[in-house]
Amino acid sequence: MAVLTGGIGAERDVSLQSGQCVTEALKEAGFHVVTTDIRPDELGILQDRSIDIFFPALHGTFGEDGQLQQMLEDRSLLFTGSGSIASKLAFDKMASKELFEVEGVVVPKAVEFRPESNVELLHQQLYSFSHTYVVKPVSEGSSVGVQMVSTPDQALETAWRIYDRFGDCMIEEFIPGREVTVGILGEQTLPIIEIRTRNDFYDYHAKYIDERTEFLFDTITDPAVAAHISRAAMDCFAALGCRHFARVDFILGDDGTAYVLELNTIPGFTTHSLLPKAAARAGLSMSDLCANIVEAAYASLLSRNA
Repeated sequence: MAVLTGGIGAERDVSLQSGQCVTEALKEAGFHVVTTDIRPDELGILQDRSIDIFFPALHGTFGEDGQLQQMLEDRSLLFTGSGSIASKLAFDKMASKELFEVEGVVVPKAVEFRPESNVELLHQQLYSFSHTYVVKPVSEGSSVGVQMVSTPDQALETAWRIYDRFGDCMIEEFIPGREVTVGILGEQTLPIIEIRTRNDFYDYHAKYIDERTEFLFDTITDPAVAAHISRAAMDCFAALGCRHFARVDFILGDDGTAYVLELNTIPGFTTHSLLPKAAARAGLSMSDLCANIVEAAYASLLSRNA
């Protein structure tokens, strides 16, 4: 088995950490594992016929956007996680929002910004939002590049800066409320985590550096609300055609509405990461979690060949 890590994206450092944690977990589970820092111009590991399954542990560009998955599919190689189409859809926050809405899942209002966008029309649309705006790249993870501003003019100015650095970006209505996340393993959701940060929102610093960030279980005391959030997570998973595992992020608004922010097809596997924390709450060690993902990939292959 090969764990694929590193890559070329803005989340490279986190990917290296995730890859190391996955490698250690799979070795503990009894698998023979090699770890490779893979790049678009360094694909030698994909030609190694001794590798029976690949475990991509990369985040962001080239890891979650479907590029690597397409390369694996083109070579008819077995790998964990979602396929190229689902990965590409999930990585595009605007495309995934549209599919979530088709499934009846509630999402925050958002507009996409491009240089050719009609600025006057965007202004009109933004005035229908609340008084705080979240500006973010359409295709990045770990809150890379995300900024919060308080006026439509600031939102558009910030969008230009983000576009210059990351490409297409979006302006989303800020929803005041509680940040929660739901891990998915196979066909089941894991315990819901509420995230409490000292920052304005759960940004990169809060995710990977700030030790004061809190990850809490059992804070949603209404069983109906918890069940609704879990169902919405599975609806998003199905809408994109995901498989094996994922994580879906929500804002539980002050009005009680659960708004989906995004789905992560390869969430983090570091010591700070949420999917392993949720799995641990469900009684699964990191080793159990990674072994289950590998077994799900083997089961997919058997079902295809049946």
